[in-house]
Amino acid sequence: MFFAFVFPTLLFGQNGKFKVTLDAGHGGKDWGASYNGHVEKNVSLNVVLKVGKILESTPGFEVVYTRKSDVFIELIERSRIANRSNSHIFVSLHCNANPNAAAFGTETYVMGMTKLASNLSVAKKENEVIEMEKDYKETYQGFDLNDMGAIIIQEQYLENSIALAAKIQNRFIDEVGRKSRGVKQAPYLVLNQTFMPRVLIEMGFISNPTEGAYLDSEEGQTNLARAIANAIISYKKEYYGDGSVPPADDKPSEKIAEPVVKTAADEKPAEPVVQKNDTPADVKKGVVFKVQISASGRKLETVPSNFKGLSPISVTNDGGTLYKYMYGETSDYDTAKKNLADAKAKGYTSAFIVAYRDGKKIQYP
Repeated sequence: MFFAFVFPTLLFGQNGKFKVTLDAGHGGKDWGASYNGHVEKNVSLNVVLKVGKILESTPGFEVVYTRKSDVFIELIERSRIANRSNSHIFVSLHCNANPNAAAFGTETYVMGMTKLASNLSVAKKENEVIEMEKDYKETYQGFDLNDMGAIIIQEQYLENSIALAAKIQNRFIDEVGRKSRGVKQAPYLVLNQTFMPRVLIEMGFISNPTEGAYLDSEEGQTNLARAIANAIISYKKEYYGDGSVPPADDKPSEKIAEPVVKTAADEKPAEPVVQKNDTPADVKKGVVFKVQISASGRKLETVPSNFKGLSPISVTNDGGTLYKYMYGETSDYDTAKKNLADAKAKGYTSAFIVAYRDGKKIQYP
């Protein structure tokens, strides 16, 4: 069994800035994918530095880098850097590759299990870098590259991660005109060990001659960096507003948005509905409150033993592939707040209250 690593959260001064850890994939002896003279480790670093420059020039942002030069950084150390810095989000940049040179387009991954062979293949290629690390069998004890189902999924920040990923993909369409392959889930080690909303961006296929040349060009890297930075800025504004932000140990757990990922044919992104904190006690007729405690790509039996003893549990997937688990059901808001406190006491620290009418999620009030 593969045990998740746990790192203590360090206490930092509250400077009111939104802290972003940027991770340039690969580096040093790990070249990543290399086709037609285009090298992934160089592209990812160049774009990270450009994203960082934009964010650092934007009021209210602080940037942490896992690397700023061509050096080899272990996967676990990338996660440790983000965790030690107590960042609000983690963004890892990579380039995709495929034996089929015709494959192209961008995709952004969040942590999760998948049965899709294509998603598993991409994750396996990125995870294989651990074999370059000294004593990796001890560091990742019990982890098998051929059996990634053994990874323990950290699902606490899944919905925030999906919201960030959706913004990135939408910006790629709107601002850069790239083909979007969507938001996907896969078991990346670097994401699993990072305890905050986190995404891994595949900026395009370096194995595609045309897209590879674009990724390795000054124009392409500048355009992609601007789109990524704008998505991060938009995420911060939506979840934390325009002013100062609380430290990262005070997560916006009750500000989870339902992300909308556009297709290339869409003209404008739909505005996500944001759950508010200031729900009044005068409950309108027909409104039912539940407490969302987790979300997962896996469907679990709704028995108390799967949810730390909480009962009753209900589940919905809104017609998609993400299962959302709810605790309790009441028309009384004060009771809902008590259920929320119970859920957090059980360890579901990012739980939040949602409102339904006639079986449909609504914005309330």
